[in-house]
Amino acid sequence: MKAKKFEQQFDDGADITASLDLSKARRVLQDQKRVNVDFPTWMIDSLDREASKLGVTRQSVIKVWLAERLQATNSIHPTL
Repeated sequence: MKAKKFEQQFDDGADITASLDLSKARRVLQDQKRVNVDFPTWMIDSLDREASKLGVTRQSVIKVWLAERLQATNSIHPTL
């Protein structure tokens, strides 16, 4: 498909996903790197209680709270 036709379909609100090669798609600034962090037992217990209340994993709670803190202190990339 020519770029002009693709752009026109996009601008018209048509579903263009069939025209995309999503096999190599990635989210910008979302590359992951594994880190290990040791927490005291009381902190793990508190995280688990909060995660249970929210119906999410402990890891999700940690990620959201860290992201909120970093955004609040403007230490995170400004486009996020």
